[in-house]
Amino acid sequence: MKLFNHLLPLRLAVAVILVMHSVPGMFNGSVRAFGEGYLNQVGFAPFGVALAWAIKLSHVANAVCLVLGKYVKLSSVPTLLILIAGIVMIHFQEGWFVVGGGRNGMEFNFLLIVALLTVMFSKVPETENRY
Repeated sequence: MKLFNHLLPLRLAVAVILVMHSVPGMFNGSVRAFGEGYLNQVGFAPFGVALAWAIKLSHVANAVCLVLGKYVKLSSVPTLLILIAGIVMIHFQEGWFVVGGGRNGMEFNFLLIVALLTVMFSKVPETENRY
């Protein structure tokens, strides 16, 4: 995948979302809180904190790959699995809506999944590969 193509705006948008979902938590203690307070409680103990860090670091790695347009498929697979697991474990029981008609629903994860799949499986026309 070339750096500049018709998917650049989508790649950058998803990268920004992944970074903003990950980096603040790395500095405000919420990664540890998620690992201890949720992941350990649902059966990942004693690895909840390590798993929470792996999740956040994989999001950052995926964001870097999306920005650079390199290793996008490879780096998106863990993110897709995490987003799907998030729907199954957390968001499904809250319903569809993130805000408005509900709280903490699955609509945002669904949109990110579709965006990543679009980036992963779109063909770049040869005319875009020249630049």
